[in-house]
Amino acid sequence: MTIQAPTTRPVETTAGRTKNKVLSMHEAIGRYVRDGDVVAIEGFTHAVPTAAGHEIIRQRRKNLTLVRMTADIIVDQMLAGGCINTLVSSFVGNSSAGSLGELRRRIERAEPAPLEFQEYSHYGMICRYLAGAQRLPFFPLRSYFGSDLPRIQQGMRKVASPFPDEAGSHEDIYVVPPINPDVTIVHAQRADRSGNTQMWGLTGIQAEAVFAAKRAIVVVEEIVEDDVIRADPNRTVIPALAVDAVVECSGATHPSFTQGYSDRDNDFYRAWSGISGDPVRLSEWMNEWIYGTRDHAEYLAKLGEDTTARLRVGQALSGRVNYGTRLEPAGNAGNLSKEQQQ
Repeated sequence: MTIQAPTTRPVETTAGRTKNKVLSMHEAIGRYVRDGDVVAIEGFTHAVPTAAGHEIIRQRRKNLTLVRMTADIIVDQMLAGGCINTLVSSFVGNSSAGSLGELRRRIERAEPAPLEFQEYSHYGMICRYLAGAQRLPFFPLRSYFGSDLPRIQQGMRKVASPFPDEAGSHEDIYVVPPINPDVTIVHAQRADRSGNTQMWGLTGIQAEAVFAAKRAIVVVEEIVEDDVIRADPNRTVIPALAVDAVVECSGATHPSFTQGYSDRDNDFYRAWSGISGDPVRLSEWMNEWIYGTRDHAEYLAKLGEDTTARLRVGQALSGRVNYGTRLEPAGNAGNLSKEQQQ
C-alpha cells in the first residue's frame, strides 16, 4: 500500500472564517525554520514531533539552538544531521531505554564537534517558557537553592525581592530569563484548518512553548472540521491565533506515541543506544531512514506493515458531557416576571 503525503488543502471562502493555515511538512519547515534559529520542539514522552525533526534534517538546517525539556532520540538525530550548535534542556536520555551516543560524544569529547549545553531543571525550563509566553523579563523560583546548577549555568540570577516580608527583610530569590523561540513545533491529536488545536492524554508545556514563540507549527494526526472542535471546546489547548502552520501527518511521533492513535515503539528505543553508540551505524541509519526517504510517508512505509500493525491501538472512548444550551432567546424580557426584571 502506498502512503500518500498530505497536501495543502483549499478552503472555501466563508464570511468571518479564519484563513486556512494547512501546509505540508516540507512547506512548513521550509517557510518557518531558518538557519541560526532558536527552535523549540516540545512533547514530554508523549506526542514528540519526530517527523518535523526529520524534515529539518532533510532540509539541512544549520546552526540551530534547540530548546527541548527532554532531550531524547530526535535531539540525537538532529545532532547527527549537523543541525544543532546549542542545546537548552533539563533532561538528556533515551527515554528510559539507554543512552544518546551522538550527544555524549559531542559533550564528553567534542567529537565530531563540540556542543554548547545549557542545563536547567525541569521547573526552571517551565518558568522560562512562562516568562516567554507572558513577555516577562524573568520568572522567579525557589528550587535552585542548594543546587549546583547556578554555579555551572550563568543563565540564572539571584535577586532581592522588591517586597519586604513581615520582618522587613528582602528575601533573596533565583530568577531565570524568558525563552522566546523563533519557532516552536508541537504535535497534537487534531486541529481545524485555522489552527485551533486539541490534545488529550499526557500533556506538557506545549501551549506555553507556542505562546512564547515568534512562529508556531502544529503537527496533528488529523485535520477536522470546525464543528468537531466546537463540540468539545475544553480540549482546545492552543488557539488558532497562536498558530502559523498546521501540518497533517499521521504517525508523525514514531517512535513516541500519540494517545488514541498509536503506541510507543519500545523495540526502537531499545535498539537506538546500539545504533547511536557506533558512529558508523548511526551514519548508515541516517542515510537510510532520513536522507533516504522523501518524507514521513515514505518513512512509515519503510517501517513496514508488521511494525505499524504492532503499534495500532484499540478504542477507549472518553465520556460525553452536556454543555447545555439556552432554551429561550437572550434578552426576551417579555416572558420574565416583574421580580426577575428588577
